[in-house]
Amino acid sequence: MSKLLNLTILLAFLVIALGAYTRLTDAGLGCPDWPGCYGFNSVPVSQDDIRSAKQAYPDNPLHIEKAWNEMIHRYIAGLLGIFIFIILIVSGKQKKQLRLAALLAVLVLFQAALGMWTVTMNLQPIIVMGHLLGGFSILSLLVLFRLRLSDPTLPTQSKPSMYGNNTNVILPIDRQRLAKLHFYSCIALPILIIQIALGGWTSSNYAAIVCTELPICNGDWFSRFSLSDVFSLSPAAETYQYGVRDTIARMNIHVTHRIWAGVTLVYLLLIACLLLKYQPERKIRLTVKALIIILCLQVSLGIANVFFQLPLGIAVAHNLVAAILLLTLITLLSLNKQQLQEVL
Repeated sequence: MSKLLNLTILLAFLVIALGAYTRLTDAGLGCPDWPGCYGFNSVPVSQDDIRSAKQAYPDNPLHIEKAWNEMIHRYIAGLLGIFIFIILIVSGKQKKQLRLAALLAVLVLFQAALGMWTVTMNLQPIIVMGHLLGGFSILSLLVLFRLRLSDPTLPTQSKPSMYGNNTNVILPIDRQRLAKLHFYSCIALPILIIQIALGGWTSSNYAAIVCTELPICNGDWFSRFSLSDVFSLSPAAETYQYGVRDTIARMNIHVTHRIWAGVTLVYLLLIACLLLKYQPERKIRLTVKALIIILCLQVSLGIANVFFQLPLGIAVAHNLVAAILLLTLITLLSLNKQQLQEVL
């Protein structure tokens, strides 16, 4: 089961990378139909097939490269779905984490539906953002599944100075402190998820490069800021590719992503400092240090996206590092929970 989960996690990570690449190369509608491509099971390549595709979809000219980007993403996503259902079967036979496996199976079916609606609803931003969050959710649950299968035993006496001479005794006050730290750490999870969602909302509304300056956004953005622009749905349109919102609305979406990025950065750094100060367990401390490094890298990539106007490599990396940051935080919370189960 562990090897199967490891492989599936890598596959889910690849699907997220391909999804970001597809979106950022404007290949989300590389195939105007679903699950095939211009009426074929694969990208039409022969002259006869290309002529048939043009006749069937005269308003959607075939771009071979974009079509392949889209179809490769679908193929790998389909393979991921197969692996998840294999996990469900194995989990049922071994009677291990069956509820979590069933949740993964339901989620992957819903994710497939979101993939279909992304195409059939012509990249409507709320659907695109939901599809992104679905991919992150599947990856997160797979990692959580893997963590739950690992050895839950966690030593808690690696910092003697915290407990006096007897390193095997954890004082009640230290137990309370660890419980509070875990609670505060748990708050970081929804904060980070909101930031990821805002990133998806920014990308799906094509607002990533509307602000060309840091830390401000094109002059006096504050006087034009409105939350109604940020959280309202896009107006009805035949297609949402390249965005349908006006420039001011896109600026407000972008700025909101920046503001919440600041909130996320400050809170995660605060939690990390508290854990490094009071947390005795070496494995948890290493995870916290990794979280700080990944967080700083993610902020740097976000800044680079603005300065260099969303280069493809940096933009894809920004998506992937967000996933890694989320997984690191989930790992940290899992380790904290294991420790609390040992000491409380």
